[in-house]
Amino acid sequence: MGLIVNKLSDSITFKELLEQVGVDNYDLQRDLPIHVGGPVEKARGFVLHGDDYEHDGTMEVENGIGLTASVDILRDVALGSGPRNCLLALGYSGWGAGQLEQEIQQNGWLTAEADEALIFGAGTDEDRWRTAIQKLGIDPSMLSSTAGQA
Repeated sequence: MGLIVNKLSDSITFKELLEQVGVDNYDLQRDLPIHVGGPVEKARGFVLHGDDYEHDGTMEVENGIGLTASVDILRDVALGSGPRNCLLALGYSGWGAGQLEQEIQQNGWLTAEADEALIFGAGTDEDRWRTAIQKLGIDPSMLSSTAGQA
């Protein structure tokens, strides 16, 4: 499974999400943009965050990044006691056994090492894409939106 981290949702706000999952009686201390994590189980939420937060259901992803998918983390973020850095996504992307590896071998994906600076410090979603592609040594201004045959 994977999460799209550079596409914002325009269909729901953090406050609306909190109401939908039954988090109430709070004074919203922090708002979060909500990302579209992928086309699978769009109502399921995932929070990528730094290693300054841990919950029973937290899974370590890599390089100081954790993933928590509980209502508790949403409540903690709303109250201002959650992780310092976090990214909230609804839904996820999924592949069958060996499918993603095959797509990578066929150059269907460019992959870059994830780290806190890329996930949480890149600014806008467009900046996040630019930062990831520059980590690979690619100058985005040299890319073309048209294809041809050589």
